[in-house]
Amino acid sequence: MARRRAQALFDLVAGFVYSQVLLACVQLRLFDHLAEGPRTLDALAPRLGLDASACLRLLQAAQALSLVEPRGAGRWGLGPLGAVMAGDRAISAMVEHHGALYADLADPVALLRGQARDSHLAAFWPYATTTAPGQLGDADVGAYSELMSASQPLVAEQVLDAVDLRRWRCLMDVGGGQGRFLIEAARRAPALSLRLLDLPAVVERARQQPDWQALGERARVHGADFLRQPLPTGADIVSLVRVVHDHDDEPAQALLRAVHAALPPGGALLLAEPMADTPGAARMGDAYFGFYLLAMRSGRPRSAARLSELLQAAGFQAPREHATRQPLQTRVLMALKPGT
Repeated sequence: MARRRAQALFDLVAGFVYSQVLLACVQLRLFDHLAEGPRTLDALAPRLGLDASACLRLLQAAQALSLVEPRGAGRWGLGPLGAVMAGDRAISAMVEHHGALYADLADPVALLRGQARDSHLAAFWPYATTTAPGQLGDADVGAYSELMSASQPLVAEQVLDAVDLRRWRCLMDVGGGQGRFLIEAARRAPALSLRLLDLPAVVERARQQPDWQALGERARVHGADFLRQPLPTGADIVSLVRVVHDHDDEPAQALLRAVHAALPPGGALLLAEPMADTPGAARMGDAYFGFYLLAMRSGRPRSAARLSELLQAAGFQAPREHATRQPLQTRVLMALKPGT
């Protein structure tokens, strides 16, 4: 028991180093090189732009983290975790994005005391702190919109496997970015009409996506600030995918009330995001997202129970949870507006 606790404490201390090893592998495209087949040290070093000594140091560190493994005859190949990373643009983009978080966490006490002057994450997610998000331009929203678009298919698959949307007539995705969730929903429910609502600069990026254009008249966009403008009516189901936890309680509650007002009696709200108190993933909620959102200067992780309280306070019935295969990644609540 003492050895296990000592190892657990050491992993907490060394966790940043492990993350930086992973970041180096991603930035040097090590996993992409090895996805082509096992390679020797002499073959890898020039591809990574490293001398042989530095390349070996990286490979040995990555081996310790199950990212790569020796394959015999002096060759190196993908390890169990490296195989997951190879060719996955979404995970690689998230790994590289974490450089901003680590910079903000350099002085965690100052962050907790509200004394940190600059926030890399607040700059990356400008809608979280600006007083006029509707005035943000393409240069302001481009980086985060691309990141969300790259990672959204991972979440969309989980959500759409858990919830059958074919019973609904029209889905409006609020805060839906470049429309990736709606594009995936369109494939699952061919008769479903689609509405995308996000900031004007963001939905303009959605219009330019070939997959969105292929939906034709079935899909429409609404450029609006959903925290400051009423939501359009007409949809019988509204989705909030990784949106509510970006906001503090007061604006989150206002958003849920706005969704309630936009839905017809019997309409539904689909809320999907990582949640605190997730069995087997407790660290992800209050530790990871607790500090990520603190650095972002907006939002907080919430348990399913807390979200249920907010939903009922907004006028919805008690929500039902739909199980997902990877609850660490996202959990799903469905709440109905009472019928007449």
